[in-house]
Amino acid sequence: MRVVTAQTMQEIDKQAIDGYNIAGQQLMESAGSRCVEEIIAKFGLVGCSVIMAGKGNNGGDGYVIARLLDQKGWNVKVILLADRDQVCGDAAVNLEKLHGSIINFCTHEGQLSALHMEEIFQADVIVDALLGTGLNSDVSGIYLEAIDLINASGRPVVSVDIPSGIHGTTGRVLGEAVRADITVTFAFAKLGHVLYPGAEYTGRLVVADIGIPQKLMETAVGYDFLNADTVRPMLHRRDRQAHKGQFGHCLIIAGSTGKTGAAALSANSAVRAGSGLVTLAVAESIHSILEIKTTEVMTSPLPDSGSGHLSDSVFPLIEKLLVGKNAIAIGPGLGARSGTNALVQNMVETVALPMVIDADGLNALAEEISVLNRKKSKQVILTPHPGEMSRLLGTSIHAVEATRISVAQEFASKYGVFLVLKGARTIIASPDGSVAINGSGNPGMASGGMGDVLTGIIVSLLGQGYTAMDACCLGVFLHGFAADMVVEEKGEIGINASDVIESLPYAYNKIIKK
Repeated sequence: MRVVTAQTMQEIDKQAIDGYNIAGQQLMESAGSRCVEEIIAKFGLVGCSVIMAGKGNNGGDGYVIARLLDQKGWNVKVILLADRDQVCGDAAVNLEKLHGSIINFCTHEGQLSALHMEEIFQADVIVDALLGTGLNSDVSGIYLEAIDLINASGRPVVSVDIPSGIHGTTGRVLGEAVRADITVTFAFAKLGHVLYPGAEYTGRLVVADIGIPQKLMETAVGYDFLNADTVRPMLHRRDRQAHKGQFGHCLIIAGSTGKTGAAALSANSAVRAGSGLVTLAVAESIHSILEIKTTEVMTSPLPDSGSGHLSDSVFPLIEKLLVGKNAIAIGPGLGARSGTNALVQNMVETVALPMVIDADGLNALAEEISVLNRKKSKQVILTPHPGEMSRLLGTSIHAVEATRISVAQEFASKYGVFLVLKGARTIIASPDGSVAINGSGNPGMASGGMGDVLTGIIVSLLGQGYTAMDACCLGVFLHGFAADMVVEEKGEIGINASDVIESLPYAYNKIIKK
């Protein structure tokens, strides 16, 4: 699914009207019609509806909905939070088409509760046509009162284009916002629908065709929103005569004293993600532990002078391990000693294989970020959570979270890397500026080891021959989708990273067969 900013959608509407001579009235009529189709499909051929409308084009869509529902025999009440002379343009034209008996003008705070609370609370469906994607400031006054009443009513809500109060591009709640059961948006989903917290207010999202020319749709600047339908074409199908040598051999350098779990989780997830062969290189002091924690994985002990931590002195041995490998991952549980940091930096500068860097590997880069300008591999993937991203940038976590997409996009472009900025709605950014937003995952994943599993999945996909961007997109979606399947069975509280690893083959199968 393609997702655009509110500004991009406004430009598309303008181009459709000015460049293709499509009347704004026609677009508004189509938008209202699509909403009515959804309302009737969900709530039946007749019913009682309250249209809560503003004075702008979002309200204009609401007037169309009111007229069409009225024509179909619905009991319709329009509550307009403005005077008639405040409505202009296409919206005014559609207001004039409404039967006067169903329109109620409400312009002062307190009027809604005093005059219309009973109607709102008894409606079969409330249509939220108050505020559209152009909203940029906090909701106040009678609009805030209306949103509070809608949310307090407990009635089903259909929002037109976007729940009123949600910023169309960032997904921020501007003071207060309608909690919709269904949101019918037009031409494209907007970022505000899929980014949190807006995604929690959107309910079921319906993207409706209102007749925007195909050429404008194809050339629109936007982002890929990852769901099962998006990633399914990326999946490599397996030949019936396939053997393990065809599915890659990845090398994972991970673990240290006290952090053997991170190494095991990464390696075991690489196996479950489909690698033909996986080798795990670890400090010799912890090797015996990893021999027990991994069964299908080959292990290679590296000298550590009894410290349980790797240093740059083992690089010549790692060079030998790289022979015959297809991809490498480094970082999970490595620790943050100076010698370990030097090892990571050395590998970035000298290893040409596709590479995933996570956890302590990222902390090593943060110590000398310029090493990325000297990287040898053309496919370097970084997988930071917001804290690690803030260290890479030398900024605050708040600054990272406030502008996740632009932060990821700018970093990937500046350093020529593929960036996976983890979190609710993980952002994947490519050096060429393209961005994808993950649609899978759940709060149950907020537990230790989940990032180590993701590292193993992505390096496995790289080793299997996926491009870096496809490995990131498929890996991130698969990771969250497997966790979603675990949650379906066990609930969100108490699941762990090993649960997700065990679910990976089932997730693959469900995506393929869905």
